[in-house]
Amino acid sequence: MAEAFDEIKVDFVGLEESVQVIAGTIHNSGKIPKRYIRTEVHADPLTADAAGRTLPTIDMSRLLNPEFSKEELAKLGSACEHWGFFQLVNHGVDGGLSRQIKADVSEFFSLPLEEKSAVAIPPNGMQGFGHHFVFSKEQKLDWVDLLFLATRPVEERSLDFWPKKPPTFRDTLDKYTTELANVAEQLFRFMAEDLGVDHDALLGTFKGLPQCVRINYYPPCRQADKVLGLSPHTDGVGMTLLLHVNDVQGLQIRKDGEWFSVQALPGALVVNIGDVLEILTNGKYKSIEHRAVINPEKERITIAAFHSLHLPCTIGPLQQLGNPHYKAIDGFEFTKGYFAAKLEGRRYLESLKLGI
Repeated sequence: MAEAFDEIKVDFVGLEESVQVIAGTIHNSGKIPKRYIRTEVHADPLTADAAGRTLPTIDMSRLLNPEFSKEELAKLGSACEHWGFFQLVNHGVDGGLSRQIKADVSEFFSLPLEEKSAVAIPPNGMQGFGHHFVFSKEQKLDWVDLLFLATRPVEERSLDFWPKKPPTFRDTLDKYTTELANVAEQLFRFMAEDLGVDHDALLGTFKGLPQCVRINYYPPCRQADKVLGLSPHTDGVGMTLLLHVNDVQGLQIRKDGEWFSVQALPGALVVNIGDVLEILTNGKYKSIEHRAVINPEKERITIAAFHSLHLPCTIGPLQQLGNPHYKAIDGFEFTKGYFAAKLEGRRYLESLKLGI
């Protein structure tokens, strides 16, 4: 996947601007650097009456049980079509492994900056610890530090960016992401069944289940209404599985033009449809805009696992789903276009629609 980034010029923020460090320095001064002040938060606020809305919940154990599978499959299809997000329970990921990855990730972000910088993102690179989507020195920045790693295929891992501290980190991440890939494959198969398309036709785009993880650390900020953890965006992949490392909430999604907060269920994976799956399903499944907001008192940590397209390939609506509403595009061109468009809502995805 790295080939798709070669033509993208990226000016990454230096590690001296780690948000975790900045958060510590402004705790007393109260002065947020200008690059992190986000006035659009007030221009596009949370919907006042959104408290009653809750994401659909899908039970993997019911999908796998012939007695309940048909009913649960209908719920899955409805969630993908009308929400683009759902919470997956009884997903089969080992509970002990989930607890260990949470512990390892928390310990990594508690390390001194000098130790985290041992796996810093290099100039114009993608993997490692630091920031993404920083294209200019004037650009507004998100209130987040991240660790981004390619995890599948295994032979394409760059272990130089995999932390050695804590000592269990590498082994835990290997096992955890392997289990997530199995969950993603099961979901893709059930989605193909819901859509009435050939399993291989859908899964072929994700051959080998290419996967990356973005581990997010959102420091608290007493002036949380002035910063934004993650800009509104869609995911330029097939499917994302999100695990909350702690119980601090902050994910918001835009449904029917309005923002509302997601309350993650304990132990659940929050699943969302990506741009590639929206295109493949000819718009039936929706890739929904989402963002992350900041807690004024507590840190928030999440692990997002992105299951992406197999390169090289061509992305376009599956023939079994009627006249195409999206143009077909080379996988490399799609990936480059997505990153070059930065985090700007659905702008890039909308640009791929046919004028019909």
